[in-house]
Amino acid sequence: MGDVFTPINFGLLLIGTIGGLILGATPGLSPTMAVALLIPFTFRLDATQGLVLLGAAYTSTVAGGAVSAILLKIPGAPANIATTLDGHTMAKKGEGARALQLSFVASAVGGVFGVLLLIFLTPVLAKWALAFGPSHLFWLAILGVTVIGSLDSSSVVKGLLAGCIGLWLSTIGFDDIMGAQRFIFHSSVSGGINVIPALIGLFAIPQVISMFLKGRREREAEVLSVRRHPITEAIREVFRRSRALTIGTLTGSFIGLIPGVGGQIAGLVAYDQSRRMSPESRKFGTGHSEGVIAAESANNAMVGPSLVPLLTLSIPGSPTAAVLLGGLLIHGIFPGSDLFENYPDVAWTFINSMLVGQILMCVFGLLVAGLAARVAQVPNAVMAAVVLGLAVFGSYSVQNSMGDVYVMMALGTGMFFLERFGLSAAPLVLGLILGPIAEANFIQGQMIANATSSTGAYFFTGLLNLTLIGLVVASVAYSVWMELRQRRYTTKEDAIVRGETLP
Repeated sequence: MGDVFTPINFGLLLIGTIGGLILGATPGLSPTMAVALLIPFTFRLDATQGLVLLGAAYTSTVAGGAVSAILLKIPGAPANIATTLDGHTMAKKGEGARALQLSFVASAVGGVFGVLLLIFLTPVLAKWALAFGPSHLFWLAILGVTVIGSLDSSSVVKGLLAGCIGLWLSTIGFDDIMGAQRFIFHSSVSGGINVIPALIGLFAIPQVISMFLKGRREREAEVLSVRRHPITEAIREVFRRSRALTIGTLTGSFIGLIPGVGGQIAGLVAYDQSRRMSPESRKFGTGHSEGVIAAESANNAMVGPSLVPLLTLSIPGSPTAAVLLGGLLIHGIFPGSDLFENYPDVAWTFINSMLVGQILMCVFGLLVAGLAARVAQVPNAVMAAVVLGLAVFGSYSVQNSMGDVYVMMALGTGMFFLERFGLSAAPLVLGLILGPIAEANFIQGQMIANATSSTGAYFFTGLLNLTLIGLVVASVAYSVWMELRQRRYTTKEDAIVRGETLP
Protein backbone atom coordinates (compact mmCIF):
# COMPACT_ATOMS: atom_id res chain seq x y z
CA MET A 1 0.00 0.00 0.00
CA GLY A 2 2.97 2.30 0.64
CA ASP A 3 3.83 2.83 -3.05
CA VAL A 4 0.36 4.27 -3.65
CA PHE A 5 1.13 7.25 -1.42
CA THR A 6 4.40 8.29 -3.06
CA PRO A 7 4.02 11.89 -4.33
CA ILE A 8 3.90 10.98 -8.03
CA ASN A 9 1.56 8.00 -7.68
CA PHE A 10 -0.82 9.78 -5.33
CA GLY A 11 -0.83 12.86 -7.55
CA LEU A 12 -1.72 10.73 -10.57
CA LEU A 13 -4.40 9.03 -8.49
CA LEU A 14 -5.97 12.41 -7.69
CA ILE A 15 -5.78 13.54 -11.33
CA GLY A 16 -7.32 10.30 -12.55
CA THR A 17 -10.11 10.43 -9.97
CA ILE A 18 -11.12 14.05 -10.55
CA GLY A 19 -10.69 13.78 -14.32
CA GLY A 20 -12.68 10.55 -14.38
CA LEU A 21 -15.59 12.16 -12.53
CA ILE A 22 -15.67 14.99 -15.08
CA LEU A 23 -15.38 12.65 -18.06
CA GLY A 24 -17.97 10.29 -16.62
CA ALA A 25 -20.46 13.12 -16.16
CA THR A 26 -20.08 14.10 -19.83
CA PRO A 27 -22.68 12.28 -21.97
CA GLY A 28 -21.01 10.02 -24.51
CA LEU A 29 -17.65 9.71 -22.78
CA SER A 30 -17.89 6.14 -21.47
CA PRO A 31 -15.32 4.57 -19.10
CA THR A 32 -13.85 2.69 -22.07
CA MET A 33 -13.39 5.89 -24.05
CA ALA A 34 -12.00 7.77 -21.03
CA VAL A 35 -9.34 5.12 -20.39
CA ALA A 36 -8.52 4.93 -24.10
CA LEU A 37 -8.06 8.71 -24.28
CA LEU A 38 -5.65 8.61 -21.34
CA ILE A 39 -3.43 5.79 -22.63
CA PRO A 40 -1.26 8.12 -24.80
CA PHE A 41 -0.48 10.17 -21.66
CA THR A 42 1.06 7.09 -20.03
CA PHE A 43 3.74 6.56 -22.69
CA ARG A 44 6.34 8.56 -20.75
CA LEU A 45 5.30 7.16 -17.38
CA ASP A 46 6.54 3.89 -15.99
CA ALA A 47 4.17 0.92 -15.87
CA THR A 48 3.09 1.46 -12.27
CA GLN A 49 2.34 5.16 -12.70
CA GLY A 50 0.45 4.57 -15.95
CA LEU A 51 -1.74 1.88 -14.43
CA VAL A 52 -2.49 4.02 -11.36
CA LEU A 53 -3.75 6.80 -13.65
CA LEU A 54 -5.81 4.45 -15.83
CA GLY A 55 -7.26 2.53 -12.87
CA ALA A 56 -8.34 5.73 -11.12
CA ALA A 57 -9.99 7.00 -14.29
CA TYR A 58 -11.80 3.68 -14.77
CA THR A 59 -13.16 3.68 -11.23
CA SER A 60 -14.34 7.28 -11.10
CA THR A 61 -15.74 7.41 -14.65
CA VAL A 62 -18.14 4.56 -13.86
CA ALA A 63 -19.42 6.50 -10.84
CA GLY A 64 -19.34 9.88 -12.61
CA GLY A 65 -21.78 8.64 -15.22
CA ALA A 66 -24.50 8.86 -12.57
CA VAL A 67 -24.29 12.68 -12.59
CA SER A 68 -25.73 13.15 -16.07
CA ALA A 69 -28.02 10.13 -15.60
CA ILE A 70 -29.63 11.70 -12.54
CA LEU A 71 -29.64 15.37 -13.56
CA LEU A 72 -30.24 15.16 -17.31
CA LYS A 73 -31.64 11.63 -17.77
CA ILE A 74 -28.69 10.95 -20.09
CA PRO A 75 -26.61 7.99 -18.84
CA GLY A 76 -22.92 8.81 -18.93
CA ALA A 77 -22.36 5.19 -19.99
CA PRO A 78 -24.50 2.10 -20.63
CA ALA A 79 -23.79 1.03 -17.05
CA ASN A 80 -25.79 4.02 -15.76
CA ILE A 81 -29.03 3.26 -17.62
CA ALA A 82 -30.75 1.84 -14.55
CA THR A 83 -29.75 4.89 -12.50
CA THR A 84 -31.97 7.11 -14.64
CA LEU A 85 -35.09 5.14 -13.77
CA ASP A 86 -35.30 6.46 -10.21
CA GLY A 87 -32.45 8.98 -10.04
CA HIS A 88 -33.87 11.43 -12.57
CA THR A 89 -37.32 11.18 -10.98
CA MET A 90 -35.74 12.13 -7.65
CA ALA A 91 -34.06 15.11 -9.32
CA LYS A 92 -37.41 16.27 -10.72
CA LYS A 93 -38.74 16.22 -7.16
CA GLY A 94 -35.92 18.51 -6.01
CA GLU A 95 -33.90 15.63 -4.56
CA GLY A 96 -31.02 15.75 -7.04
CA ALA A 97 -28.40 16.32 -4.32
CA ARG A 98 -29.75 13.39 -2.30
CA ALA A 99 -29.76 11.10 -5.33
CA LEU A 100 -26.15 12.00 -6.17
CA GLN A 101 -25.03 11.46 -2.59
CA LEU A 102 -26.72 8.04 -2.48
CA SER A 103 -25.12 7.07 -5.79
CA PHE A 104 -21.58 8.00 -4.74
CA VAL A 105 -21.80 6.32 -1.33
CA ALA A 106 -23.30 3.17 -2.86
CA SER A 107 -20.64 3.22 -5.59
CA ALA A 108 -17.89 3.41 -2.97
CA VAL A 109 -19.29 0.50 -0.95
CA GLY A 110 -19.75 -1.69 -4.02
CA GLY A 111 -16.37 -0.65 -5.42
CA VAL A 112 -14.46 -1.43 -2.23
CA PHE A 113 -16.12 -4.85 -2.03
CA GLY A 114 -15.24 -5.55 -5.66
CA VAL A 115 -11.59 -4.61 -5.20
CA LEU A 116 -11.38 -6.73 -2.04
CA LEU A 117 -12.62 -9.67 -4.11
CA LEU A 118 -9.88 -8.89 -6.61
CA ILE A 119 -7.28 -8.91 -3.85
CA PHE A 120 -8.30 -12.00 -1.88
CA LEU A 121 -10.12 -14.28 -4.31
CA THR A 122 -8.32 -13.77 -7.63
CA PRO A 123 -6.96 -17.33 -8.08
CA VAL A 124 -10.22 -19.05 -7.07
CA LEU A 125 -12.48 -16.74 -9.06
CA ALA A 126 -10.29 -16.95 -12.16
CA LYS A 127 -10.63 -20.74 -12.27
CA TRP A 128 -14.40 -20.49 -11.73
CA ALA A 129 -14.73 -17.93 -14.55
CA LEU A 130 -13.23 -20.46 -16.98
CA ALA A 131 -16.36 -22.60 -16.54
CA PHE A 132 -18.35 -20.17 -18.71
CA GLY A 133 -18.23 -21.28 -22.34
CA PRO A 134 -20.15 -19.98 -25.39
CA SER A 135 -23.36 -21.83 -24.48
CA HIS A 136 -23.38 -20.39 -20.96
CA LEU A 137 -22.67 -16.86 -22.18
CA PHE A 138 -25.48 -17.24 -24.73
CA TRP A 139 -28.00 -18.21 -22.06
CA LEU A 140 -26.74 -15.42 -19.81
CA ALA A 141 -27.42 -12.92 -22.60
CA ILE A 142 -30.90 -14.41 -23.11
CA LEU A 143 -31.46 -14.05 -19.36
CA GLY A 144 -30.64 -10.38 -19.75
CA VAL A 145 -33.17 -10.14 -22.57
CA THR A 146 -35.90 -11.65 -20.39
CA VAL A 147 -35.07 -9.14 -17.67
CA ILE A 148 -36.06 -6.49 -20.22
CA GLY A 149 -39.71 -7.40 -19.84
CA SER A 150 -39.81 -6.45 -16.18
CA LEU A 151 -37.87 -3.21 -16.66
CA ASP A 152 -40.88 -1.66 -18.37
CA SER A 153 -43.32 -1.03 -15.57
CA SER A 154 -46.35 -0.51 -17.83
CA SER A 155 -46.37 -3.83 -19.68
CA VAL A 156 -44.22 -6.95 -20.03
CA VAL A 157 -45.23 -7.18 -23.69
CA LYS A 158 -44.17 -3.60 -24.40
CA GLY A 159 -40.91 -4.15 -22.56
CA LEU A 160 -40.14 -7.28 -24.58
CA LEU A 161 -41.17 -5.52 -27.79
CA ALA A 162 -38.74 -2.69 -27.08
CA GLY A 163 -36.05 -5.27 -26.32
CA CYS A 164 -36.74 -7.04 -29.63
CA ILE A 165 -36.35 -3.74 -31.47
CA GLY A 166 -32.97 -3.36 -29.78
CA LEU A 167 -32.01 -6.90 -30.79
CA TRP A 168 -32.91 -6.10 -34.39
CA LEU A 169 -30.85 -2.90 -34.31
CA SER A 170 -27.88 -4.95 -33.09
CA THR A 171 -27.97 -7.02 -36.30
CA ILE A 172 -27.47 -4.00 -38.56
CA GLY A 173 -24.05 -4.04 -40.24
CA PHE A 174 -21.85 -6.93 -41.31
CA ASP A 175 -22.17 -10.46 -40.00
CA ASP A 176 -19.02 -11.09 -37.92
CA ILE A 177 -18.72 -14.70 -39.08
CA MET A 178 -19.81 -14.71 -42.75
CA GLY A 179 -19.22 -11.04 -43.54
CA ALA A 180 -22.67 -10.67 -45.12
CA GLN A 181 -24.45 -7.30 -45.21
CA ARG A 182 -27.54 -7.00 -43.04
CA PHE A 183 -30.04 -4.12 -43.15
CA ILE A 184 -27.45 -1.62 -44.43
CA PHE A 185 -29.77 0.98 -45.92
CA HIS A 186 -27.39 3.94 -45.44
CA SER A 187 -23.64 4.39 -45.34
CA SER A 188 -23.90 5.69 -41.75
CA VAL A 189 -24.79 2.20 -40.50
CA SER A 190 -22.40 0.23 -42.70
CA GLY A 191 -20.31 -0.62 -39.64
CA GLY A 192 -23.30 -1.28 -37.43
CA ILE A 193 -24.80 0.93 -34.74
CA ASN A 194 -22.32 2.09 -32.12
CA VAL A 195 -23.70 1.79 -28.60
CA ILE A 196 -22.63 5.26 -27.43
CA PRO A 197 -24.43 7.32 -30.13
CA ALA A 198 -27.44 5.04 -29.75
CA LEU A 199 -27.40 5.51 -25.97
CA ILE A 200 -27.20 9.29 -26.29
CA GLY A 201 -29.89 9.48 -28.94
CA LEU A 202 -32.39 7.18 -27.26
CA PHE A 203 -32.17 8.95 -23.91
CA ALA A 204 -31.25 12.54 -24.77
CA ILE A 205 -33.13 13.43 -27.94
CA PRO A 206 -36.65 12.59 -26.65
CA GLN A 207 -35.91 14.84 -23.67
CA VAL A 208 -34.64 17.62 -25.93
CA ILE A 209 -37.70 17.41 -28.19
CA SER A 210 -40.02 17.48 -25.18
CA MET A 211 -38.25 20.55 -23.77
CA PHE A 212 -38.39 22.36 -27.10
CA LEU A 213 -42.08 21.55 -27.50
CA LYS A 214 -42.84 23.11 -24.11
CA GLY A 215 -41.31 26.37 -25.29
CA ARG A 216 -40.49 29.40 -23.19
CA ARG A 217 -43.98 29.96 -21.84
CA GLU A 218 -43.62 27.25 -19.19
CA ARG A 219 -40.07 28.04 -18.22
CA GLU A 220 -40.80 29.36 -14.73
CA ALA A 221 -43.06 26.43 -13.89
CA GLU A 222 -40.49 23.92 -15.09
CA VAL A 223 -37.51 25.19 -13.10
CA LEU A 224 -36.81 22.47 -10.56
CA SER A 225 -36.01 23.23 -6.95
CA VAL A 226 -32.96 21.64 -5.37
CA ARG A 227 -33.11 20.98 -1.66
CA ARG A 228 -29.93 20.65 0.35
CA HIS A 229 -29.40 17.26 1.88
CA PRO A 230 -27.01 16.30 4.73
CA ILE A 231 -24.24 13.94 3.62
CA THR A 232 -24.42 11.99 6.90
CA GLU A 233 -28.10 11.29 6.32
CA ALA A 234 -27.33 9.93 2.85
CA ILE A 235 -24.66 7.63 4.29
CA ARG A 236 -27.08 6.32 6.92
CA GLU A 237 -29.76 5.74 4.29
CA VAL A 238 -27.44 3.70 2.07
CA PHE A 239 -26.64 1.30 4.92
CA ARG A 240 -30.27 1.30 6.07
CA ARG A 241 -31.23 0.04 2.62
CA SER A 242 -28.99 -2.96 3.16
CA ARG A 243 -31.06 -5.27 0.97
CA ALA A 244 -30.62 -3.14 -2.15
CA LEU A 245 -26.96 -2.51 -1.31
CA THR A 246 -26.25 -6.24 -0.88
CA ILE A 247 -28.11 -7.26 -4.03
CA GLY A 248 -26.34 -4.59 -6.08
CA THR A 249 -22.89 -5.41 -4.73
CA LEU A 250 -23.19 -9.17 -5.17
CA THR A 251 -24.81 -8.91 -8.61
CA GLY A 252 -22.18 -6.49 -9.89
CA SER A 253 -19.36 -8.68 -8.57
CA PHE A 254 -20.83 -11.78 -10.23
CA ILE A 255 -21.39 -10.15 -13.62
CA GLY A 256 -18.04 -8.34 -13.61
CA LEU A 257 -16.26 -11.64 -13.14
CA ILE A 258 -17.68 -13.24 -16.30
CA PRO A 259 -15.38 -12.52 -19.28
CA GLY A 260 -16.97 -10.69 -22.19
CA VAL A 261 -20.21 -9.66 -20.51
CA GLY A 262 -18.92 -6.39 -19.11
CA GLY A 263 -20.63 -3.98 -16.77
CA GLN A 264 -23.28 -2.64 -19.14
CA ILE A 265 -25.93 -4.94 -17.72
CA ALA A 266 -24.77 -5.07 -14.09
CA GLY A 267 -26.82 -2.07 -12.98
CA LEU A 268 -29.92 -3.19 -14.88
CA VAL A 269 -29.84 -6.73 -13.52
CA ALA A 270 -29.22 -5.49 -9.97
CA TYR A 271 -32.06 -2.97 -10.30
CA ASP A 272 -34.40 -5.67 -11.54
CA GLN A 273 -33.49 -8.14 -8.79
CA SER A 274 -33.73 -5.49 -6.10
CA ARG A 275 -37.21 -4.54 -7.27
CA ARG A 276 -38.34 -8.16 -7.31
CA MET A 277 -37.16 -8.77 -3.75
CA SER A 278 -38.37 -5.49 -2.30
CA PRO A 279 -41.69 -5.21 -0.44
CA GLU A 280 -41.85 -1.69 -1.91
CA SER A 281 -41.53 -2.85 -5.52
CA ARG A 282 -44.35 -0.54 -6.66
CA LYS A 283 -42.26 2.48 -5.67
CA PHE A 284 -39.49 1.63 -8.12
CA GLY A 285 -39.50 4.03 -11.05
CA THR A 286 -41.15 6.77 -8.98
CA GLY A 287 -38.00 8.11 -7.34
CA HIS A 288 -37.22 5.30 -4.91
CA SER A 289 -33.79 5.43 -3.31
CA GLU A 290 -33.35 1.63 -3.42
CA GLY A 291 -33.25 1.78 -7.24
CA VAL A 292 -30.33 4.23 -7.23
CA ILE A 293 -28.46 2.32 -4.51
CA ALA A 294 -28.81 -1.08 -6.20
CA ALA A 295 -27.81 0.20 -9.64
CA GLU A 296 -24.78 2.24 -8.59
CA SER A 297 -23.40 -0.28 -6.09
CA ALA A 298 -23.53 -2.89 -8.87
CA ASN A 299 -21.80 -0.61 -11.39
CA ASN A 300 -18.73 -0.12 -9.25
CA ALA A 301 -18.76 -3.60 -7.69
CA MET A 302 -18.12 -5.05 -11.16
CA VAL A 303 -14.92 -3.00 -11.65
CA GLY A 304 -12.64 -5.13 -9.46
CA PRO A 305 -13.91 -8.59 -10.52
CA SER A 306 -13.75 -7.57 -14.23
CA LEU A 307 -9.98 -7.36 -13.79
CA VAL A 308 -9.67 -10.87 -12.30
CA PRO A 309 -9.65 -12.74 -15.63
CA LEU A 310 -7.53 -9.96 -17.17
CA LEU A 311 -4.71 -10.09 -14.62
CA THR A 312 -4.63 -13.88 -14.26
CA LEU A 313 -5.77 -15.23 -17.64
CA SER A 314 -5.23 -12.31 -20.06
CA ILE A 315 -9.00 -12.41 -20.73
CA PRO A 316 -10.65 -8.97 -20.31
CA GLY A 317 -13.86 -9.11 -18.30
CA SER A 318 -15.22 -5.88 -19.79
CA PRO A 319 -14.53 -3.51 -22.72
CA THR A 320 -12.63 -1.16 -20.41
CA ALA A 321 -10.55 -4.06 -19.11
CA ALA A 322 -9.64 -4.77 -22.74
CA VAL A 323 -8.32 -1.21 -23.07
CA LEU A 324 -6.36 -1.69 -19.83
CA LEU A 325 -4.86 -4.81 -21.39
CA GLY A 326 -3.52 -2.58 -24.15
CA GLY A 327 -2.04 -0.29 -21.51
CA LEU A 328 -0.25 -3.24 -19.92
CA LEU A 329 1.12 -4.51 -23.22
CA ILE A 330 2.40 -1.05 -24.16
CA HIS A 331 4.66 -1.19 -21.12
CA GLY A 332 5.84 -4.71 -21.92
CA ILE A 333 3.81 -6.43 -19.24
CA PHE A 334 1.98 -9.58 -20.27
CA PRO A 335 -0.73 -10.47 -17.73
CA GLY A 336 -1.12 -14.10 -16.82
CA SER A 337 -0.72 -16.59 -14.03
CA ASP A 338 2.85 -15.40 -13.36
CA LEU A 339 2.04 -11.67 -13.27
CA PHE A 340 2.21 -11.51 -9.47
CA GLU A 341 5.53 -13.36 -9.52
CA ASN A 342 7.30 -11.35 -12.24
CA TYR A 343 5.80 -7.91 -11.55
CA PRO A 344 4.53 -7.94 -7.96
CA ASP A 345 5.22 -4.23 -7.34
CA VAL A 346 3.30 -3.16 -10.43
CA ALA A 347 0.36 -5.50 -9.83
CA TRP A 348 -0.16 -4.78 -6.15
CA THR A 349 0.37 -1.02 -6.43
CA PHE A 350 -2.22 -0.95 -9.20
CA ILE A 351 -4.75 -2.96 -7.18
CA ASN A 352 -4.16 -0.99 -3.98
CA SER A 353 -4.50 2.30 -5.85
CA MET A 354 -7.94 1.21 -7.05
CA LEU A 355 -8.95 0.57 -3.45
CA VAL A 356 -7.81 4.05 -2.40
CA GLY A 357 -9.36 5.48 -5.57
CA GLN A 358 -12.81 4.23 -4.55
CA ILE A 359 -12.59 6.25 -1.34
CA LEU A 360 -11.30 9.37 -3.10
CA MET A 361 -14.07 9.06 -5.69
CA CYS A 362 -16.66 9.04 -2.92
CA VAL A 363 -15.10 12.03 -1.15
CA PHE A 364 -14.85 14.24 -4.24
CA GLY A 365 -18.25 13.07 -5.49
CA LEU A 366 -19.95 14.03 -2.24
CA LEU A 367 -18.22 17.42 -2.21
CA VAL A 368 -19.60 18.37 -5.62
CA ALA A 369 -22.99 16.61 -5.35
CA GLY A 370 -24.81 19.63 -3.95
CA LEU A 371 -23.35 22.00 -6.54
CA ALA A 372 -23.88 19.63 -9.46
CA ALA A 373 -27.52 19.13 -8.51
CA ARG A 374 -28.18 22.80 -9.30
CA VAL A 375 -27.93 21.93 -12.97
CA ALA A 376 -31.59 20.98 -12.58
CA GLN A 377 -32.45 24.67 -12.04
CA VAL A 378 -31.41 25.68 -15.55
CA PRO A 379 -34.46 26.79 -17.61
CA ASN A 380 -35.80 24.39 -20.21
CA ALA A 381 -34.84 26.47 -23.25
CA VAL A 382 -31.20 26.72 -22.13
CA MET A 383 -31.02 23.11 -20.96
CA ALA A 384 -32.39 21.79 -24.25
CA ALA A 385 -29.73 23.67 -26.24
CA VAL A 386 -26.92 22.52 -23.93
CA VAL A 387 -28.04 18.88 -23.93
CA LEU A 388 -28.39 18.89 -27.72
CA GLY A 389 -24.86 20.30 -28.06
CA LEU A 390 -23.47 17.68 -25.69
CA ALA A 391 -25.34 14.95 -27.56
CA VAL A 392 -23.88 15.99 -30.91
CA PHE A 393 -20.37 16.38 -29.45
CA GLY A 394 -20.51 13.05 -27.60
CA SER A 395 -21.79 11.17 -30.66
CA TYR A 396 -19.27 12.70 -33.06
CA SER A 397 -16.29 12.19 -30.73
CA VAL A 398 -16.73 8.39 -30.60
CA GLN A 399 -15.36 7.81 -34.10
CA ASN A 400 -15.06 11.37 -35.47
CA SER A 401 -17.94 10.55 -37.78
CA MET A 402 -21.01 12.57 -38.73
CA GLY A 403 -22.65 9.24 -39.50
CA ASP A 404 -22.84 8.57 -35.76
CA VAL A 405 -24.56 11.95 -35.31
CA TYR A 406 -27.14 11.03 -37.96
CA VAL A 407 -27.74 7.66 -36.25
CA MET A 408 -28.09 9.38 -32.88
CA MET A 409 -30.65 11.85 -34.20
CA ALA A 410 -32.62 9.19 -36.10
CA LEU A 411 -32.83 6.81 -33.13
CA GLY A 412 -33.70 9.66 -30.75
CA THR A 413 -36.49 10.93 -32.97
CA GLY A 414 -37.87 7.42 -33.37
CA MET A 415 -37.70 6.89 -29.60
CA PHE A 416 -39.70 10.08 -29.04
CA PHE A 417 -42.61 8.58 -30.99
CA LEU A 418 -42.19 5.11 -29.44
CA GLU A 419 -42.51 6.66 -25.98
CA ARG A 420 -45.91 7.99 -27.02
CA PHE A 421 -47.01 4.34 -27.31
CA GLY A 422 -45.65 3.37 -23.90
CA LEU A 423 -42.29 1.88 -24.92
CA SER A 424 -39.19 2.88 -22.97
CA ALA A 425 -35.56 3.34 -23.95
CA ALA A 426 -33.93 1.12 -21.29
CA PRO A 427 -35.14 -2.25 -22.68
CA LEU A 428 -34.29 -1.16 -26.21
CA VAL A 429 -30.71 -0.23 -25.28
CA LEU A 430 -30.27 -3.46 -23.33
CA GLY A 431 -31.36 -5.42 -26.39
CA LEU A 432 -28.87 -3.49 -28.52
CA ILE A 433 -26.06 -4.31 -26.07
CA LEU A 434 -26.92 -7.97 -25.53
CA GLY A 435 -27.64 -8.79 -29.17
CA PRO A 436 -24.01 -9.12 -30.33
CA ILE A 437 -23.11 -11.12 -27.19
CA ALA A 438 -25.95 -13.60 -27.76
CA GLU A 439 -25.30 -13.92 -31.49
CA ALA A 440 -21.54 -14.34 -31.26
CA ASN A 441 -21.73 -16.97 -28.54
CA PHE A 442 -24.55 -18.84 -30.30
CA ILE A 443 -22.51 -19.08 -33.50
CA GLN A 444 -19.39 -20.15 -31.59
CA GLY A 445 -21.45 -22.73 -29.71
CA GLN A 446 -22.85 -24.07 -32.99
CA MET A 447 -19.35 -24.46 -34.41
CA ILE A 448 -18.18 -26.32 -31.30
CA ALA A 449 -21.33 -28.46 -31.28
CA ASN A 450 -20.90 -29.43 -34.95
CA ALA A 451 -17.39 -30.63 -34.19
CA THR A 452 -18.18 -32.50 -30.98
CA SER A 453 -21.89 -33.25 -30.56
CA SER A 454 -25.34 -32.03 -31.60
CA THR A 455 -26.39 -28.42 -31.12
CA GLY A 456 -29.23 -29.43 -28.80
CA ALA A 457 -26.95 -31.42 -26.55
CA TYR A 458 -24.40 -28.62 -26.36
CA PHE A 459 -26.90 -25.91 -25.42
CA PHE A 460 -29.40 -27.90 -23.35
CA THR A 461 -27.27 -30.22 -21.25
CA GLY A 462 -24.97 -29.60 -18.29
CA LEU A 463 -25.77 -28.26 -14.83
CA LEU A 464 -24.78 -24.66 -15.61
CA ASN A 465 -26.80 -24.58 -18.84
CA LEU A 466 -29.88 -26.02 -17.14
CA THR A 467 -29.52 -23.57 -14.24
CA LEU A 468 -29.41 -20.59 -16.60
CA ILE A 469 -32.34 -21.93 -18.65
CA GLY A 470 -34.32 -22.31 -15.43
CA LEU A 471 -33.55 -18.70 -14.53
CA VAL A 472 -34.72 -17.56 -17.98
CA VAL A 473 -38.06 -19.36 -17.59
CA ALA A 474 -38.46 -18.13 -14.02
CA SER A 475 -37.69 -14.55 -15.07
CA VAL A 476 -40.42 -14.54 -17.74
CA ALA A 477 -42.95 -16.24 -15.45
CA TYR A 478 -42.22 -13.85 -12.60
CA SER A 479 -42.57 -10.80 -14.86
CA VAL A 480 -45.97 -11.98 -16.11
CA TRP A 481 -47.12 -12.79 -12.57
CA MET A 482 -46.01 -9.36 -11.30
CA GLU A 483 -47.93 -7.60 -14.07
CA LEU A 484 -51.10 -9.61 -13.43
CA ARG A 485 -50.83 -8.90 -9.71
CA GLN A 486 -50.30 -5.20 -10.38
CA ARG A 487 -53.36 -5.08 -12.64
CA ARG A 488 -55.49 -6.81 -10.01
CA TYR A 489 -54.22 -4.43 -7.34
CA THR A 490 -55.05 -1.42 -9.55
CA THR A 491 -58.52 -2.83 -10.27
CA LYS A 492 -59.18 -3.21 -6.55
CA GLU A 493 -58.06 0.37 -5.88
CA ASP A 494 -60.34 1.69 -8.61
CA ALA A 495 -63.26 -0.34 -7.22
CA ILE A 496 -62.66 1.03 -3.72
CA VAL A 497 -62.68 4.57 -5.10
CA ARG A 498 -66.04 3.85 -6.81
CA GLY A 499 -67.42 2.31 -3.61
CA GLU A 500 -67.67 -1.18 -5.07
CA THR A 501 -66.64 -4.45 -3.42
CA LEU A 502 -64.54 -7.07 -5.16
CA PRO A 503 -64.29 -10.74 -4.11
